[in-house]
Amino acid sequence: MTEIAFITDPIPTLNVAKDSTIAMFRAAIRRDWQVWVMEQRDLYWENNEVVTFVTPLEVHHKFLDRLDPSVLGDEPWYRSTGDKQKRTLASFQAVFMRKDPPFDMNYIYTTYMLDRAEAQGVLVVNKPSSLRDFNEKFYATHFPEFTPPMVVAQDLNTLKQFYFEHRDVVFKQLDGMGGKGIFRVREDDPNLNAVLETLTVNGTSPIMGQKFLPEIDAGDKRILIVDNETIPYALARVPPDGETRANLATGGTGIPQPLSQEDLEMANTLASEFRKQGLLFVGIDVIGPYLTEINITCPTCIRELDKAYDLDIGSLLMDAVERHM
Repeated sequence: MTEIAFITDPIPTLNVAKDSTIAMFRAAIRRDWQVWVMEQRDLYWENNEVVTFVTPLEVHHKFLDRLDPSVLGDEPWYRSTGDKQKRTLASFQAVFMRKDPPFDMNYIYTTYMLDRAEAQGVLVVNKPSSLRDFNEKFYATHFPEFTPPMVVAQDLNTLKQFYFEHRDVVFKQLDGMGGKGIFRVREDDPNLNAVLETLTVNGTSPIMGQKFLPEIDAGDKRILIVDNETIPYALARVPPDGETRANLATGGTGIPQPLSQEDLEMANTLASEFRKQGLLFVGIDVIGPYLTEINITCPTCIRELDKAYDLDIGSLLMDAVERHM
């Protein structure tokens, strides 16, 4: 039997209506794979092997047939089918790193563990060295042909010069997620110094500045790429009135839509580069014609696109995993 393991946040905290990891569980179980789950704290190194405490997971049979919480009534969507077991990571065919950011030192230490498991033949999704090497915001700088004007710096004068050049700028922390640590600073904004001092911790930590893109009013498009294949639809996250941030976590509205030819060409170009880096599942963020972020740690929006277009992106990912195992 094929056995795969997921490193996740605590299972009870996953959003049953939206979490992409649940779609992956379902896709694996539907092909009779055994799914195991663990948290970062369950991993350790012992006797020259990466060892973990894992729990077997089952998804409710109604949820397997239809990934819609309404079919469950008051019943839980999952159950653990046994007690925690001690296993080596090398005993699994694949391991998914699906722990939400923050991308902190604990996350990095986990990638060191995953490196060792990968060296023993385990497929890790996504490749642990790439998770370390490619910061989700800074990675966009590898593709300047697609990005808006931007700066990455901790020097306050450098950041101010970028602002004075463009007059309407979005500043954001490099390790933020879900809309946290993002500020729009418009022309003659009296809060410029306070924003920059706060985000850079008084000039000690680099941040990113991007020219504000008015196309955000039409949505920040999340485009998913599975092993060199671009999903031909996007979830455009539209900010609420009076808000610059479009993240669903900050009140944005998700509007599914087909990709434009321009979006598809960009995504296909990027897809071949992602595959070279061992990135089997990636979500890119596009505003207007511009690439703004590349999400590789724990990309989301599977469930919204599945529902809107009768897709099964989780199964596409499992197909890719099967090809690479």
